[in-house]
Amino acid sequence: MSDPSFPPIDERAIIWSADSRTLGERPLLVLLHGVGSHEGDLFALSPHLPLQPVIASLRAPGRYGTGWSWYELGTPDDPNSEGVDAAAVSVLAWLDSLDPAPTSVGLFGFSQGAAVSLQLIRHAPERFDFVIQLSGYVTPGDLPGDAQLVSVRPPVFWGRGTEDDIIPPEAVEFTEDWLPGHSTLDRRTYEGLGHAVSQAELSDVVGFLRRHYSATPSAN
Repeated sequence: MSDPSFPPIDERAIIWSADSRTLGERPLLVLLHGVGSHEGDLFALSPHLPLQPVIASLRAPGRYGTGWSWYELGTPDDPNSEGVDAAAVSVLAWLDSLDPAPTSVGLFGFSQGAAVSLQLIRHAPERFDFVIQLSGYVTPGDLPGDAQLVSVRPPVFWGRGTEDDIIPPEAVEFTEDWLPGHSTLDRRTYEGLGHAVSQAELSDVVGFLRRHYSATPSAN
């Protein structure tokens, strides 16, 4: 599965927490950074995260200033979602290439990476165990997997700050309406937090992950 309109994931730029050859025995946690950032950003949180999964932090394929971007800005107002779709297809193609395949896959994205994470579960509802999306949003429009998500309802942790002025209000409103009917939602709002990750939010994310992995036999 590939999309000629968007470059593939650069495997040389991936930061791994462990040898990828252990994936046949361990779950995978995929980190997707925000616009203008890089693969080392979210990976800096890995010392705080549970040890069960192999962590892979991906670099977005598109250049953006001194960093990288998953798609062109302005997508929150684009009902066709072409940029987000292409990014999701690129990540799915990379997952398809993994050998061995992981026992399960979880997604952890920030901002643009969070939007791509949510788009991924819409393309492949039963492929992912959960999504952690921080300061992100669901892209408008309909996808064939949306109806299946109503039944599957994968766990989604959605964290955002009350002072986040980066994500447009209409994107937040759409996400507020969409997520409860398409996921098992754990929504957290952090007073005074902008477009960032706070210690309180990180603690809640770690708790979410620990609950998931302690309840998943394949993660032991």
